Amino acid sequence: MSFFKNPIIRNLIIAVVASILLLFAVLKWLDIYTRHNQAVVVPNLKGLNMDNAETALKHSKLEYNIIDSVYSKEVPPGAVVDIIPQAGSKVKEGRIVFITINATNPQTVQVPEVEDLSFRQAYALLKSRGFSTIETEYVPGDYKDLAIAVELNGQTLHPGENVPVSAALKLIVSSGEAEIDSLSLDMLPVELLDSEDEKWF
Repeated sequence: MSFFKNPIIRNLIIAVVASILLLFAVLKWLDIYTRHNQAVVVPNLKGLNMDNAETALKHSKLEYNIIDSVYSKEVPPGAVVDIIPQAGSKVKEGRIVFITINATNPQTVQVPEVEDLSFRQAYALLKSRGFSTIETEYVPGDYKDLAIAVELNGQTLHPGENVPVSAALKLIVSSGEAEIDSLSLDMLPVELLDSEDEKWF
Protein backbone atom coordinates (compact mmCIF):
# COMPACT_ATOMS: atom_id res chain seq x y z
CA MET A 1 0.00 0.00 0.00
CA SER A 2 3.06 2.21 0.33
CA PHE A 3 2.86 2.49 -3.46
CA PHE A 4 -0.38 4.50 -3.25
CA LYS A 5 0.94 6.56 -0.36
CA ASN A 6 3.52 8.10 -2.63
CA PRO A 7 2.11 11.60 -3.35
CA ILE A 8 3.51 11.66 -6.89
CA ILE A 9 1.92 8.33 -7.81
CA ARG A 10 -1.35 9.28 -6.12
CA ASN A 11 -1.57 12.63 -7.95
CA LEU A 12 -0.74 10.93 -11.24
CA ILE A 13 -3.57 8.40 -10.77
CA ILE A 14 -5.99 11.19 -9.85
CA ALA A 15 -4.96 13.16 -12.95
CA VAL A 16 -5.47 10.14 -15.23
CA VAL A 17 -8.91 9.38 -13.78
CA ALA A 18 -9.93 13.03 -14.02
CA SER A 19 -8.80 13.17 -17.67
CA ILE A 20 -10.83 10.06 -18.53
CA LEU A 21 -13.94 11.47 -16.86
CA LEU A 22 -13.46 14.85 -18.59
CA LEU A 23 -13.01 13.19 -21.99
CA PHE A 24 -16.17 11.12 -21.46
CA ALA A 25 -18.13 14.25 -20.47
CA VAL A 26 -16.92 16.18 -23.55
CA LEU A 27 -17.85 13.34 -25.91
CA LYS A 28 -21.29 13.06 -24.31
CA TRP A 29 -21.85 16.81 -24.64
CA LEU A 30 -20.80 16.79 -28.31
CA ASP A 31 -23.15 13.91 -28.98
CA ILE A 32 -26.06 15.84 -27.48
CA TYR A 33 -25.07 19.18 -29.06
CA THR A 34 -24.77 17.81 -32.60
CA ARG A 35 -27.96 15.71 -32.28
CA HIS A 36 -26.05 12.63 -33.39
CA ASN A 37 -27.96 10.66 -36.06
CA GLN A 38 -31.01 12.96 -35.67
CA ALA A 39 -31.83 14.67 -38.99
CA VAL A 40 -34.98 16.50 -40.14
CA VAL A 41 -36.08 17.74 -43.56
CA VAL A 42 -36.39 21.49 -44.13
CA PRO A 43 -40.04 22.17 -45.08
CA ASN A 44 -41.06 24.19 -48.13
CA LEU A 45 -41.97 27.61 -46.74
CA LYS A 46 -42.08 29.64 -49.95
CA GLY A 47 -45.29 31.64 -50.22
CA LEU A 48 -46.29 31.07 -46.58
CA ASN A 49 -46.90 33.97 -44.24
CA MET A 50 -44.66 34.07 -41.17
CA ASP A 51 -47.30 32.62 -38.81
CA ASN A 52 -47.69 29.49 -40.93
CA ALA A 53 -43.95 29.31 -41.61
CA GLU A 54 -43.17 29.47 -37.88
CA THR A 55 -45.69 26.69 -37.20
CA ALA A 56 -44.10 24.48 -39.86
CA LEU A 57 -40.62 25.10 -38.47
CA LYS A 58 -41.68 24.30 -34.91
CA HIS A 59 -43.23 21.07 -36.14
CA SER A 60 -39.87 20.20 -37.75
CA LYS A 61 -37.99 21.26 -34.58
CA LEU A 62 -36.11 24.00 -36.41
CA GLU A 63 -35.32 27.57 -35.47
CA TYR A 64 -35.41 30.54 -37.87
CA ASN A 65 -33.88 33.95 -38.41
CA ILE A 66 -35.16 36.60 -40.87
CA ILE A 67 -32.09 37.97 -42.62
CA ASP A 68 -33.46 40.06 -45.50
CA SER A 69 -36.50 41.40 -47.32
CA VAL A 70 -36.93 41.82 -51.06
CA TYR A 71 -39.80 42.71 -53.33
CA SER A 72 -41.22 39.94 -55.48
CA LYS A 73 -44.42 39.61 -57.50
CA GLU A 74 -44.33 35.82 -57.10
CA VAL A 75 -45.57 35.73 -53.49
CA PRO A 76 -47.87 37.92 -51.34
CA PRO A 77 -46.41 40.78 -49.27
CA GLY A 78 -44.89 39.50 -46.02
CA ALA A 79 -44.62 35.94 -47.31
CA VAL A 80 -41.47 33.83 -47.46
CA VAL A 81 -39.46 34.34 -50.67
CA ASP A 82 -36.42 32.14 -49.98
CA ILE A 83 -34.89 29.96 -47.27
CA ILE A 84 -31.39 28.69 -46.52
CA PRO A 85 -30.85 25.71 -46.43
CA GLN A 86 -33.19 25.00 -49.33
CA ALA A 87 -36.44 23.10 -48.84
CA GLY A 88 -35.88 19.35 -48.80
CA SER A 89 -32.40 19.59 -47.25
CA LYS A 90 -31.62 17.27 -44.35
CA VAL A 91 -30.30 19.10 -41.29
CA LYS A 92 -29.88 18.52 -37.56
CA GLU A 93 -32.73 19.25 -35.18
CA GLY A 94 -32.51 22.76 -33.77
CA ARG A 95 -30.74 24.09 -36.87
CA ILE A 96 -31.37 27.76 -37.69
CA VAL A 97 -33.10 28.35 -41.04
CA PHE A 98 -32.40 31.76 -42.62
CA ILE A 99 -35.47 33.35 -44.20
CA THR A 100 -35.95 36.12 -46.78
CA ILE A 101 -39.43 37.64 -46.79
CA ASN A 102 -41.32 39.67 -49.37
CA ALA A 103 -41.41 43.40 -48.67
CA THR A 104 -44.79 45.13 -48.36
CA ASN A 105 -43.77 47.88 -50.79
CA PRO A 106 -41.59 47.51 -53.89
CA GLN A 107 -37.96 48.50 -53.56
CA THR A 108 -37.18 51.89 -55.08
CA VAL A 109 -33.92 53.09 -56.61
CA GLN A 110 -32.74 56.39 -58.03
CA VAL A 111 -32.82 56.97 -61.76
CA PRO A 112 -29.26 57.58 -63.01
CA GLU A 113 -28.16 60.34 -65.39
CA VAL A 114 -28.15 58.78 -68.87
CA GLU A 115 -28.28 61.82 -71.14
CA ASP A 116 -25.41 61.92 -73.68
CA LEU A 117 -24.30 58.40 -72.83
CA SER A 118 -24.13 55.75 -75.52
CA PHE A 119 -27.08 53.36 -75.70
CA ARG A 120 -24.99 50.49 -74.33
CA GLN A 121 -23.67 52.56 -71.42
CA ALA A 122 -27.13 53.87 -70.50
CA TYR A 123 -28.75 50.43 -70.77
CA ALA A 124 -26.00 48.81 -68.66
CA LEU A 125 -26.28 51.57 -66.06
CA LEU A 126 -30.03 51.06 -65.69
CA LYS A 127 -29.51 47.30 -65.40
CA SER A 128 -26.86 47.80 -62.72
CA ARG A 129 -29.38 49.79 -60.65
CA GLY A 130 -31.70 46.77 -60.68
CA PHE A 131 -34.18 47.73 -63.41
CA SER A 132 -35.10 44.61 -65.37
CA THR A 133 -37.82 45.85 -67.75
CA ILE A 134 -36.31 48.39 -70.16
CA GLU A 135 -37.87 49.17 -73.53
CA THR A 136 -35.94 51.14 -76.15
CA GLU A 137 -37.51 53.81 -78.35
CA TYR A 138 -35.59 55.52 -81.15
CA VAL A 139 -36.42 59.12 -82.01
CA PRO A 140 -34.94 61.46 -84.63
CA GLY A 141 -31.63 62.98 -83.57
CA ASP A 142 -28.24 64.06 -84.86
CA TYR A 143 -26.17 61.28 -83.23
CA LYS A 144 -26.88 57.58 -83.62
CA ASP A 145 -27.39 55.45 -80.49
CA LEU A 146 -27.08 58.39 -78.09
CA ALA A 147 -29.24 58.20 -74.96
CA ILE A 148 -31.57 61.14 -74.51
CA ALA A 149 -33.83 60.40 -71.54
CA VAL A 150 -35.67 57.78 -69.50
CA GLU A 151 -39.47 57.69 -69.41
CA LEU A 152 -42.08 55.99 -67.26
CA ASN A 153 -45.69 55.90 -68.45
CA GLY A 154 -44.95 58.64 -70.96
CA GLN A 155 -43.36 60.96 -68.39
CA THR A 156 -39.68 61.91 -68.51
CA LEU A 157 -37.83 60.92 -65.34
CA HIS A 158 -35.29 63.22 -63.76
CA PRO A 159 -31.89 61.96 -62.50
CA GLY A 160 -32.10 61.09 -58.80
CA GLU A 161 -35.85 60.46 -58.89
CA ASN A 162 -36.91 57.39 -56.89
CA VAL A 163 -38.71 54.77 -58.98
CA PRO A 164 -39.83 51.20 -58.14
CA VAL A 165 -37.20 48.76 -59.35
CA SER A 166 -39.96 46.71 -60.98
CA ALA A 167 -41.13 49.65 -63.12
CA ALA A 168 -41.21 49.28 -66.90
CA LEU A 169 -38.88 52.00 -68.17
CA LYS A 170 -38.48 53.36 -71.67
CA LEU A 171 -35.00 54.44 -72.77
CA ILE A 172 -35.20 57.17 -75.39
CA VAL A 173 -32.34 56.94 -77.90
CA SER A 174 -31.34 59.08 -80.87
CA SER A 175 -31.61 57.34 -84.25
CA GLY A 176 -28.98 59.48 -85.97
CA GLU A 177 -31.51 60.75 -88.53
CA ALA A 178 -32.53 64.40 -88.33
CA GLU A 179 -36.23 65.12 -88.10
CA ILE A 180 -37.75 66.60 -91.24
CA ASP A 181 -39.62 69.80 -90.46
CA SER A 182 -42.88 70.16 -92.34
CA LEU A 183 -42.37 73.94 -92.48
CA SER A 184 -39.03 73.50 -94.21
CA LEU A 185 -40.75 71.41 -96.89
CA ASP A 186 -43.08 74.33 -97.61
CA MET A 187 -40.08 76.60 -98.10
CA LEU A 188 -38.42 74.40 -100.74
CA PRO A 189 -38.24 76.12 -104.17
CA VAL A 190 -40.96 75.04 -106.58
CA GLU A 191 -40.36 75.40 -110.30
CA LEU A 192 -43.22 77.37 -111.86
CA LEU A 193 -44.55 76.33 -115.23
CA ASP A 194 -45.06 79.02 -117.85
CA SER A 195 -48.44 79.58 -119.39
CA GLU A 196 -47.61 77.69 -122.62
CA ASP A 197 -46.76 74.53 -120.73
CA GLU A 198 -50.04 74.75 -118.84
CA LYS A 199 -52.17 74.77 -122.03
CA TRP A 200 -52.03 71.03 -122.42
CA PHE A 201 -54.34 70.52 -119.39
